[in-house]
Amino acid sequence: MNGSNRLGKESLSTSQQAEHSHHHYTDHEHTDHSHGTEESVHPHVHSEESLRRIVNRLSRIEGHVRGIKAMVQQSTPCPDVLLQIAAVRGALDRVARIILDEHLTECIGRAAQEGNIDVEIKQLKAALDRFLP
Repeated sequence: MNGSNRLGKESLSTSQQAEHSHHHYTDHEHTDHSHGTEESVHPHVHSEESLRRIVNRLSRIEGHVRGIKAMVQQSTPCPDVLLQIAAVRGALDRVARIILDEHLTECIGRAAQEGNIDVEIKQLKAALDRFLP
C-alpha cells in the first residue's frame, strides 16, 4: 500500500473514525486518525487503488449487514439469517486478509528496511491479539 492517500477524515463516519487506528499522510491537508498510545514509527501511505478496493468491499459488507437486519425485521427463518451472517463473516475475513497482507508487505517491509521493525512488530502482535479469537 504505497502512493498517496486521498481518504480524508470527512469521508469517514464518526464510528469509522473512532476505529481507525493509524495515520495516513497525504499530499493535501493531513488528518491524524491515531487513537493508540504508541505511534507508528513510519507513515502509513496507501495507494488510492488499495483504499478504493478495501472501501468498496466494506461498503458491500455494510449493505449486506443492512440486508440481514431487514431479514430479521421481516422474520426471515433463522437458518437463512445465519447463512447470511456467515457470508458477512467470510467477507470481513477476506478484507482483513487483504489489510494484513498489505501491512506485512508494505509497512513491516518498510520498517525492516529503515531499521525500526521492533515497534511495528509489537503493534502488529497487539492488533492480532485483539483480532484473532
